[in-house]
Amino acid sequence: MVEAGTGVGKTFAYLVPALLSGERVLLSTATKTLQEQLYSRDLPGLLRVLGSPVRIAMLKGRASYLCAHRLGLARQDAQLSAPALQRVLAQVEHWSQATRTGDLAELPDLDERSALLSAVTSTRENCLGAQCPKLQNCHVNQARRAALAADVVVINHHLFFADMTVRESGMAELLPSVRVVVFDEAHRLNDVGIQFLGMTLSTGQLLALCRDALTAGLRLARGLVDWQGLAGELERVTRDFQRALGETPVGGARGWDKEAPHSVLPEVWHAAMTQLGYALRALQQAMDSVSEIAPDFGRLHERVAELLTRVGRFAVACPSDAVRWLDVENSVGGGSAGSVTDAGAGSGVSRPHRRVRLVESPLDIAEAFKAQRMQSAAASEHERSWIFTSATLGHDDRLTWFTQSCGLTDAQVLRVDSPFDYRAQAALYVPAGFPLPAEPAHSAHVSALAAQSAEQLGGRTLVLTTTLKAMRAIGMSLASYFELSGKLEVLVQGQWPKRQLMARFREGKGCILVASASFWEGFDVPGDALQLVIIDKLPFPPPYHPLVEARSNRVVARGQNPFSDYFVPEATVALKQGAGRLIRQETDQGVLVVCDPRLSTKGYGKRMLAALPPLRRLGSEQEFVTALALLATRTSTTGCPQISHPGPGTGF
Repeated sequence: MVEAGTGVGKTFAYLVPALLSGERVLLSTATKTLQEQLYSRDLPGLLRVLGSPVRIAMLKGRASYLCAHRLGLARQDAQLSAPALQRVLAQVEHWSQATRTGDLAELPDLDERSALLSAVTSTRENCLGAQCPKLQNCHVNQARRAALAADVVVINHHLFFADMTVRESGMAELLPSVRVVVFDEAHRLNDVGIQFLGMTLSTGQLLALCRDALTAGLRLARGLVDWQGLAGELERVTRDFQRALGETPVGGARGWDKEAPHSVLPEVWHAAMTQLGYALRALQQAMDSVSEIAPDFGRLHERVAELLTRVGRFAVACPSDAVRWLDVENSVGGGSAGSVTDAGAGSGVSRPHRRVRLVESPLDIAEAFKAQRMQSAAASEHERSWIFTSATLGHDDRLTWFTQSCGLTDAQVLRVDSPFDYRAQAALYVPAGFPLPAEPAHSAHVSALAAQSAEQLGGRTLVLTTTLKAMRAIGMSLASYFELSGKLEVLVQGQWPKRQLMARFREGKGCILVASASFWEGFDVPGDALQLVIIDKLPFPPPYHPLVEARSNRVVARGQNPFSDYFVPEATVALKQGAGRLIRQETDQGVLVVCDPRLSTKGYGKRMLAALPPLRRLGSEQEFVTALALLATRTSTTGCPQISHPGPGTGF
C-alpha cells in the first residue's frame, strides 16, 4: 500500500514498471474520468516513450455502452416521446452509425442524468445474451473480447466488485490470468465495495419492472395475458408499500434492527411485503406462460425472481453481521405518461417524485475482500501482486483507516510526501469568532465570507459543504448576492451535469462553484482557475445514519472510543481529500479556509491539522485579506500566480 501525496507521480510510478514487467496487469480506478485518462493519455504516452508493444484495453460496466438492440426499441417507447428526449435520441442514433466502441463517453454533451440512458443501454437483467438479434454488433462483448486479449486492462472499482457479486462482467475470465492488480484511488474501495456486497430493494426497481413487463407484454404477447391488470396491481401494491413506510425526508435514513423499520408496526410491514410477494408471483406465472414466445420474457422472469428473493430477505430480521436502513431519494428523469392503470398501449408507469430504497449492507469489505484474494490466488497458477495507492489512505503511519476496512492489515506500507512546497504555495485560514456549525447562523457566515473573498479574487473559488442542505442554502445566498451586480457566476452542484459544471469552472472566468459529495475528491483544477477552497465545517460522518451507528457500536465492542477511533479518523481523511483540491501542481498558489472553529480550539483539531499538508497558517483576518489581494494582483497582472517565498505576515 502506498500513500503518495499530490504531485509525487504515483500514476507513472506504477505504470512504468507495469509496462516493463512483461506481466499481465489489471489497473482499477474509482472514477471513469481517471480510467479514461489512463487509457487515452497516460498509457499511450508511456508506450511511445518506452517503445513497448504492450496491448492495452479499457473495460467498463454495461451502463457505459450503447445497446444496439435497445436503441432500436427506444423509438417505440412512449416514455421517450418528449421532444427534448427525441432530439437526444436522434443524436445517439446518428453517433451509433460511426462509433467503434459504443462507449457513451464519446458523447460529451450527453447528460449522464438523462432518462434516455437506461433506454439505450442494457443491464444484466434485460440483456438477451446469446438470443439477442444484435449479438454480432454487441459493444459490451466486443469490449470484453478486447480486454481478454490485452496485456494491460483498465477497469474501475465498480466493475471489480460487481463481478464479485454476479460473476457477469467478464472479470471472472480475466482476473485468473493477471499477475499484477493495481488499485488507484484506493481510498474509495470500501465505499464502492459495500454498495455491491449488500442488497437493495427500491420502489424504482418495482415500478421499472411494471413498465418493462407492460411494454414487452403488449408488444410481443398482446391478448394472451392481462398485462394491464398485472402491471397495475404491482404498481398499486408498490404505492401501498411506500405509504406503509410513512414519511421519511428526502436524503434521510431510517434504520431497523428487528423485523420492521423503526416506527413501522411489524404487522403493517409484513402485510405490505406479503402483498408485494403476491403481485410479483402473479407476474412470474404470466411470464412462465409466454416464455417460449420471445427471450425478453425469460429475462423478465429472472428479474421477477430476483425481486422476490429480495422481498423475502427484507421480510425477516437483519443478519447480525450487517446493517439495514431505508432512505428516500428524488427520482430522476424524464417525463412519463400516466400510471399503468390508465395507460395506453406501450405506455409505462409514472415515476414517483420520491423513491424509497431499502438497503442491507456489510459494515466493511474486509472479510469479502480477503475471500476474493484467496479465491483468485487458488485459481491462479502463479503468485499475484496487489498494489493499493492513493493520495489519502489514512491518518497514521500504518494507514489503519484503510487497512482495517479492507482486510489488509498484513500489507507492506509506504508513505511518500508530496514534493510541493506547501508553505510557499498555500496557506490555511480558520476564521476566528465564527459560529459553531450547529448554530443557525453558520451557513450565512460561510456565504458572506465566500462572497467577499470570491469578489476580491474575481471568482476562482470552490465552496465544499458537508451536507446538501448547506450546499443549497449557501448556493442560494451567493446567487442572490451576485444577481444584481452580475460580477460573478455562481454554479451549484446539480444545476448542470457534473462534467459540464467542471468544464465551466475550469475556464476560470469569474465563477464560484458550491458543491458537496463527489466534488470533495477527483475534481482536478490545476492553474489559476482555482485559488480559494472554502470548507464549511469538519466532515464528520452523520452520527445518526444507521451504517455509522453500527460501525460506532462495533468500535465500542472492541473496547475503543467511537469518537477518537472512528469519527475523527473518518473526518480527517475526508478533510485531507477536500484540502487536496487546492494545490495540484508546482505553480499553483491559493488559500484553504475551514469555517469551523473546532479545528483550532479542540484537542482533536491538532490531530487533523497534523494530517494536512504543512500549509502556512494565517493568524488574522487582515493576513487573509492580504493573501487574497496578492493572489488577485498577481493573477491580473501576469495571467497566473507567481511562486515566491512569503515573509512573515505578508501573505504570499
